[in-house]
Amino acid sequence: MPIYLRFKFPCRLNGEFMIEICALHIEKNLDIQQFESLLLLVSEEKRNRILKNVRFEDAQRSLLADVLARFMLCRSLNLSNEDITFYYNSFGKPFLKNVENVFFNVSHSGNWVVCALDNSPIGIDIEIVKPIDISIARRFFSTVEYKDIMKRTPTQREDYFYTLWTLKESYIKAIGKGLSIPLDSFSFRVKNDMKDPNGNIVAVIG
Repeated sequence: MPIYLRFKFPCRLNGEFMIEICALHIEKNLDIQQFESLLLLVSEEKRNRILKNVRFEDAQRSLLADVLARFMLCRSLNLSNEDITFYYNSFGKPFLKNVENVFFNVSHSGNWVVCALDNSPIGIDIEIVKPIDISIARRFFSTVEYKDIMKRTPTQREDYFYTLWTLKESYIKAIGKGLSIPLDSFSFRVKNDMKDPNGNIVAVIG
């Protein structure tokens, strides 16, 4: 069964607003009974999309992301799961209709599923760090970002690539326009390492 983690921290100068992040770590796959029980919690449209996945692991991550978002929203808004209906903008970003100042976003990679909740637009991205051809940064990142990557030592470049990637993914998810915004059309410059103790890169924009 997944391990559930929850974090809350101030995201405004006066500390009035809080970003809440919940994470699931999948230690082993759900069994069929667990999977089918959770499927009943999501919409029919979502069920159909989940079941189109060829790999069970992909279907499982998609299902757990939807269920995690529902769990957080139900608890935050004091609603039942039946009260939660997800709508999608023209770029595919989910939102709650007729609910003000409640925004959420999900991401999953490898054995991790994460969801962020805030009262302003928010985006979150998680990526498992694995070897890559660093030259693809020239294709996807701005000139400034690519130069910042290449200034680092060979052992640091990969981590910084993933740091930038998760920040950029989180940003376009926060504003809700997806990859209609070219990743090389804006830049991030980062000083601090964003890798967690398990080697995953996590970014939140809110």
